[in-house]
Amino acid sequence: MLTIPCPICGPRPVEEFRFGGEDPEPPAWVTDPDERDVHRIWFYSNPAGVETERWFHSGGCHRWCTIRRDTTTDRVVG
Repeated sequence: MLTIPCPICGPRPVEEFRFGGEDPEPPAWVTDPDERDVHRIWFYSNPAGVETERWFHSGGCHRWCTIRRDTTTDRVVG
């Protein structure tokens, strides 16, 4: 079972959270701020391996958490 470390509430089960998506870095060639936002929100890479993600603690403090998770083992790595 995936446990997400909430900075306010401590380690909590994934059922208390809502997935907010990857937190990708837009490509370097995208220089327009609005276009960078579009890339950050809509273009996911969905890699196998470690990925930075955003999670919303809907069953607790109602804060956003940013974690690094290994998608192949479903474990938080940082």
